[in-house]
Amino acid sequence: MSADWFGLVWLVVLLLGNSFFVGAEFAVVAAKRSQIEPRAAEGSAAAKTALYAMEHVSLMLAICQLGITVCSLLLGNVAEPAIHHLLAGPLEGLGIPAGLSSTISFVLALGVVTYLHVVIGEMVPKNLALAASGQAVMLLATPLVFLARVFGFVIRPLNGLANGILHLFKIEARDEVNEAYTIEQVESIVAESKREGLLSDDTGLLKGAIEFSDKTASDIMVPMSELITISDKVTPNELVTLVGKTGFSRYFVVGDDGYPQDYLHIKDVLYADTEESFDAPVQSKRFRPLFTVTADDEVEEALAQMQKAGIHVARVIDSQAQVLGLLFLEDVLEELVGEVQDAMQRGRFDFRR
Repeated sequence: MSADWFGLVWLVVLLLGNSFFVGAEFAVVAAKRSQIEPRAAEGSAAAKTALYAMEHVSLMLAICQLGITVCSLLLGNVAEPAIHHLLAGPLEGLGIPAGLSSTISFVLALGVVTYLHVVIGEMVPKNLALAASGQAVMLLATPLVFLARVFGFVIRPLNGLANGILHLFKIEARDEVNEAYTIEQVESIVAESKREGLLSDDTGLLKGAIEFSDKTASDIMVPMSELITISDKVTPNELVTLVGKTGFSRYFVVGDDGYPQDYLHIKDVLYADTEESFDAPVQSKRFRPLFTVTADDEVEEALAQMQKAGIHVARVIDSQAQVLGLLFLEDVLEELVGEVQDAMQRGRFDFRR
């Protein structure tokens, strides 16, 4: 086999090599841990290696860039001259002067190598890796990690130098791709998905979940001025009368400091089944305690605290421990799922409170 034909063999080998490094580079960056971790937990060696590659992205990208650079340089220095020489002879045989045929064959060779390099060596593997990143990283991570270890003496100094340059610009190098998204990024993804018709949110649940984190306890609390208060000597009869007048189901006992201490729910007086108990003060054990959150607490934090305490109503206090209002569990949940209409609700009355 002549050197020129041998150069065509190198063309194929180098294109495959370039494709491997490009595919591996995009697969390591695009793959999600959630795709790989279940397989690693099942004992897959390829998945464990893929996770290692994803946790050492900086080194993996270094070996990929080194491989792409070497393959690209060799394509220009080995494959292009071979095609050049193979084309020059037939062109001269057509009667084209040697100088002109050499120029034409050079342009053709450069065009062919560049086209194959871009399409076969870059675009095809990139798109395949992005379309099936999980499968791609499982397939390509093992040889990539092997090469990174073999050529570690080359890529580690290069990687260290690159990270040092970043440090000069006060940029922290990362060894692992960040899979977390900001609220703004999630909103952008959802908006784009809705535009493309891939996602619908007719109920507003998704929108509410995204905006959930933007609210604090003070944003959705009920101010003190809107609360209906009662005495700690209230009777079931008086409570039933209040329900008929206001439509509320919860009433709050205010202490000497003017702030709510505990509360009664209408169902707490269902024990009163005689005329005597109906007109006697409600038993102290029937009053329910209130939880306390701060005005600046995020809604998720307030919800978690109320769930942990098992209490549905919380006082909202400011930095001086002054009570600003009350936070109801129902209101927190409605911020997430939207307004909930009670089948028993009538007119302006709100049976949630």
